[in-house]
Amino acid sequence: MDQTAQKLTTEKLKPKLFSVMKTYSKAQFLKDIVAGVIVAIIALPLSIALALASGVNPEQGLYTAIVAGFLVSFLGGSRVQIAGPTAAFATIVAGIVATDGMDGLILSTVMAGILLIVMGLCRFGKLLKFIPGTITAGFTFGIAVTIVIGQIKDFLGLTFQNAPIETVDKIAEIIRCFGSLNVSALLIGLLSLAVLIFWPKKLEKIPASLIAVILCAAVVKLTGMHVNTIGDLYTISNAPPKFTLPHVTFSGIRAMLPNAFTIAILAAVESLLSCVVSDGMIGSKHRSNMELIAQGVANIGSALFGGIPATGAIARTAANVKNGGRTPVVGMMHSVILLGILVLLMPYASMIPMPTIAAILFIVAYNMCGWRNIRTMIKTAPKSDIAVLLVTIVLTVVFDLVVAIGAGLVLASLLFIKRMADVTEAHAWVDADDEETDPDHILRKKIPARTKVYEINGPMFFAASEKYKYMLDNHDLDVLVIRMRNVPAIDSAGVETLSEIVRECRKNQIQVVFSHVNEQPMHAMEKAGLTSEIGKDNFCSHIDTALLRAEELVKKQAPAE
Repeated sequence: MDQTAQKLTTEKLKPKLFSVMKTYSKAQFLKDIVAGVIVAIIALPLSIALALASGVNPEQGLYTAIVAGFLVSFLGGSRVQIAGPTAAFATIVAGIVATDGMDGLILSTVMAGILLIVMGLCRFGKLLKFIPGTITAGFTFGIAVTIVIGQIKDFLGLTFQNAPIETVDKIAEIIRCFGSLNVSALLIGLLSLAVLIFWPKKLEKIPASLIAVILCAAVVKLTGMHVNTIGDLYTISNAPPKFTLPHVTFSGIRAMLPNAFTIAILAAVESLLSCVVSDGMIGSKHRSNMELIAQGVANIGSALFGGIPATGAIARTAANVKNGGRTPVVGMMHSVILLGILVLLMPYASMIPMPTIAAILFIVAYNMCGWRNIRTMIKTAPKSDIAVLLVTIVLTVVFDLVVAIGAGLVLASLLFIKRMADVTEAHAWVDADDEETDPDHILRKKIPARTKVYEINGPMFFAASEKYKYMLDNHDLDVLVIRMRNVPAIDSAGVETLSEIVRECRKNQIQVVFSHVNEQPMHAMEKAGLTSEIGKDNFCSHIDTALLRAEELVKKQAPAE
């Protein structure tokens, strides 16, 4: 059994590539080449656009797609995952670069990669599903809003007097400088949007973003329109990725830890969500823990070779599947093709108009915002879930992801605790001659004289501990029976409450008998010494046994009265 369990554990941390290659065929290789070329063409303008949205040079987006894309495909737990820069990171990366520079970004990303590897080794892949969907939807929508606001300047060709970092400051600067609107830039932006919206309806095979880039660059070049291009604002390099070590200090590690944590959580959630979506498309099953390890290695590699944080890209992964890709070879192939494009064609990227980049990011933001999901949540979700959703959205836009995720998790946890406390109750059993019945429709029992039976439903924890105190209101008893069949878990506050009940009963010469205590509560009570204090004879496995024990105790006390 030990060898079998060990084998299963090893398989869970085995890259999908190594499993797939056992049955790899020439026919599939040809399909993977086609899919790799198409995915690379899609990734090219997106990687450049997302790099610019992240506040770094355009080639750094390609570095990310090349290095991270190759490593995730080589080591990952999915057959078809395509990794690279994504919109989810744009806001936080831009903030880090603006305040801490590239050294701060490299350090944050490397630390995030280490956290992801640890999460994978500790088998945290399945635990990420416990992050509430309202938080994920909230910060995703918030990121989409910040991307749109961040691109309005280039879309309208505005000339800013200041260089705002915060989203609220950007809105103020847009309003202040609206008079500098460049009509030519706006026209190119609208043309780009038209291509991006309508082209896929006719020729889906050729990426609309590539057509928009080529067409609008040609229009600007041939007409001489006064529109900023990438080359006007950035110095573009066609050098391949080079290894770079960041300057590391303890104070730097401490300062970057919140950012690293946010990057790690985002990378984990986005990549595993992409894996789940692609699993449904190809009927496969990913290895979540291996995927986390691969994402960690990929982010470390990306950062050390001049890239930015990376994760699984749902749109590029879906394009891979739709074009026949079924193995990790596609992702590796797309990285090699992008490397060739970087070295040979990158100088031509200087001709891409900035309004076109803005339009591409508008479409990215629209596709990622999930507004239909938000609308459904607002219509159908409880008010507490809507509160978490709206708080996360607002804090993502007004402050940043670190604050938004932290506040969202705290609020969601508090509301969950309140819900659990609301459903936890302790109610009294009554004699069979009474009209009331057990709410679970169990046959009513004959309760001995001078005996009271209480049944506790729900987890016993700190937020609900006050609900059990009323058991002590009646002191005219000989035996108090506490039935705990519906108590799945108990914390230290719950154990202390039971101890307090036992102490109060002992003071009033009342014997306590427990019925059907589940495994975890029993272990907690044993650890606290409560079982030895009460006596194991007073812990019964069934209510019938508990009532017989109560009758026995009542008879023992009768002569003394």
